[in-house]
Amino acid sequence: MTTTAAPTSGGARVAIQKFGTFLSGMIMPNIPALIAWGIITALFIDVGPFPNADLASIVGPTIHYLLPILIAGTGGRMVYDTRGAVVGAFAVMGAIAGSDLLIAAFNEANPPAEGAAELGQVHMFIGAMILGPLSAWVMKQLDKLWDGKVKAGFEMLVNMFSAGIVAFLMGLFGFYVVAPVVNWIMTVVGGAVGWLVETGLLPIASLLIEPAKVFFLNNAINHGVLTPLGTTDVATDGKSILFLLEANPGPGLGLLLAFAVFGVGAARATAPGAAIISFAGGIHEVYFPYALMKPTLIIALVLGGASGVATNMLLGTGLAGPAAPGSIFAVGVQAALVGGGNLVGVLLSVVIATAVTFAVAAVILRASRKRDLEREGAGDLSAAIAKTEAAKGRKSEHLSNLAAGGAAAGGAAAATAVETNEPAVAAEPIRRIVFACDAGMGSSAMGASVLRSKIKKAGIEGVDVTNVSIANLDGTEDLIVTHQDLTARARQRNDHATHVSVDNFMNSPKYDDVVKLVGESNQSE
Repeated sequence: MTTTAAPTSGGARVAIQKFGTFLSGMIMPNIPALIAWGIITALFIDVGPFPNADLASIVGPTIHYLLPILIAGTGGRMVYDTRGAVVGAFAVMGAIAGSDLLIAAFNEANPPAEGAAELGQVHMFIGAMILGPLSAWVMKQLDKLWDGKVKAGFEMLVNMFSAGIVAFLMGLFGFYVVAPVVNWIMTVVGGAVGWLVETGLLPIASLLIEPAKVFFLNNAINHGVLTPLGTTDVATDGKSILFLLEANPGPGLGLLLAFAVFGVGAARATAPGAAIISFAGGIHEVYFPYALMKPTLIIALVLGGASGVATNMLLGTGLAGPAAPGSIFAVGVQAALVGGGNLVGVLLSVVIATAVTFAVAAVILRASRKRDLEREGAGDLSAAIAKTEAAKGRKSEHLSNLAAGGAAAGGAAAATAVETNEPAVAAEPIRRIVFACDAGMGSSAMGASVLRSKIKKAGIEGVDVTNVSIANLDGTEDLIVTHQDLTARARQRNDHATHVSVDNFMNSPKYDDVVKLVGESNQSE
């Protein structure tokens, strides 16, 4: 009998998890811009391998203006589509200008000692994460006040001027309120990180980061804190160690290798496949259930992560930009942009982190191996997967696949949900199929690729299969495919489309039904 662990619906954990997902949703779509900026910075600033003052002139405006505006626009769009994106993008300009004036005034009132540097610019990444969604929310609430009350012919006038006035007012709010608050936050956080670096204590950050990854806070820490701070470092040094604090794939690989050698039952059978997904694919969440099987294994992750950080500190290595996802390939590319020696150092930190985690995890697993053999371990993996999904507040196709593999290997039922939906029925021809998930990038993209291939093999033409985030569903979709935990949210965005709920984006048996449905609906034209 299959069972499903129901996610908890309240409390601080759920609130923080949702907050982390929202932060990730603002940053992740803009990672390509961060990568492009990182390449230019790593190559052409004065400490790069090809110093070029002309090309390096792109660096400053991009980090100071373009990237915060992109993030604010994305946050605004998540709340209120294009209208929210526009007011959010403008509002952050107020925070940028306010911050610059405050810093200029501080430097004028407090001249640095001879040889010391002035207080540098604060880049408004956090300000963008605040003002983008907040401005969009304000715009959305105001639009509701006069919805249906504007006389015919005046709609465009009201819409344009109301958005302009909101953008103006939120720009003032950013200038006078958000700028000083964010300056203070970045001064405190930046000072704390700088102190850890200067004192050689940065490895202790792993005491927070590694447990946080296992317990659902990886996105909030990586994209909410480390990416903005690391981006500031790159602007001056061409690289940052902060990009490696969370993204280093070594600890996860070391843990999974230990299970592959010393584990038992389903955990041992599935660990090699999970190691490939985590290390090469950058989907770190697949190793979280293994750590939760034995919480003492978090010690191995912390020590492995800390050893990787210490290696990078000693060698002075880092990445030119964020490694997203945390794949060894993404890490290698970002390390190579800084130089060959830097790449060797970063790869060494991955190897050391892997080795330390493996060694410590091996001791822990061998100490309990006899007891684990007696209970065959399979149930532990299923329970740990359920616990991970509950902690993250959502299902994961990668963990579902892992659970299915565990059931096959251990002869036990895995903790994965049953697809119980009745076959979908379409009243109209289906021309546009959309896969929707939280971010609209990873799992939905894979599902769209699978279904697109099936439709092509079936010889059906004229059907567009794409993937978006649920927040970007616009009502034009004919059929929407979502994970079963997200279908209710998708219906709120488009209640007239045909909705198909799946438990596994990669290999749901419902895709064959969808292909049949699409073919039948289009034949009826």
